[in-house]
Amino acid sequence: MKSMATNALSVMSPDGGLSRYLTEIRKFPMLAKDEEFMLAKRWKEHEDPEAAHRMVTSHLRLVAKIAMGYRGYGLPIGEVISEGNVGLMQAVKKFEPDKGFRLATYAMWWIRASIQEYILRSWSLVKMGTTAAQKKLFFNLRKAKSQISAFQDGDLHPDQVAIIATKLGVLNEEVISMNRRLSGPDASLNAPLRVDGDSEWQDWLEDETSVSQETQVAENQERTQRMGLLEEAMTELSDRERHILTERRLKDDPSTLEELASEYGVSRERVRQIEVRAFEKLQKSMRTAAQERNLVNA
Repeated sequence: MKSMATNALSVMSPDGGLSRYLTEIRKFPMLAKDEEFMLAKRWKEHEDPEAAHRMVTSHLRLVAKIAMGYRGYGLPIGEVISEGNVGLMQAVKKFEPDKGFRLATYAMWWIRASIQEYILRSWSLVKMGTTAAQKKLFFNLRKAKSQISAFQDGDLHPDQVAIIATKLGVLNEEVISMNRRLSGPDASLNAPLRVDGDSEWQDWLEDETSVSQETQVAENQERTQRMGLLEEAMTELSDRERHILTERRLKDDPSTLEELASEYGVSRERVRQIEVRAFEKLQKSMRTAAQERNLVNA
């Protein structure tokens, strides 16, 4: 992976100027599904640095988009993007093309995890503790406030504090403290990048790739088929396996091993073992069903 990082890092660092960086990453073309698959195989089987480099650079705009979702934490957006790029490289390193999913779907988890770890380190949450519940509060407070229309500046109303504390499983005092720390203004995607005001954030994050209707239909059909295979395979899991796998791998805000261990009264390692076993059963079932379907349609 070192050779991949050496080749790619020169275009992955926004340190030379964010505007210039965003201009540069738009020059890298998006990859078609078949092209991405072949590049992933070349990296997986032969550790071809050029293949890895192309996979990384073609997804730099994805990192920029995800990083913009964390612009409200008061940290330099260039540093947030850089951390996301580290997660992207890890995703490319571990990507399994034979599982049938696109790299972007897999990489999003790695990118978010890398950014969130950076934010947690930068905010120094040690003073407030770093339990799973407090981390959940840190990354979900804004969403929880919007769900109850708590858009006002300053402290929350006591009733709002109580609702959020109950929803996220923390103390009222923790909600109040976190809200005060996160009360800085968000940056708008319509904010100008330069003094002349002719260029906005969102202009640089736009995906200019033209996708035909035929391609969109094919991708939608493929997605529908995968979802069908997934739903069918999930029925073969036990209730506990299904619940743990859903909580850990199929939710936008995955539960931690600690939370599930507490729910089931077992160790974190036992939850991890159940998760791995359930995922392996799911993969095997989906592969078998896909092969049978291909034989029928052949």
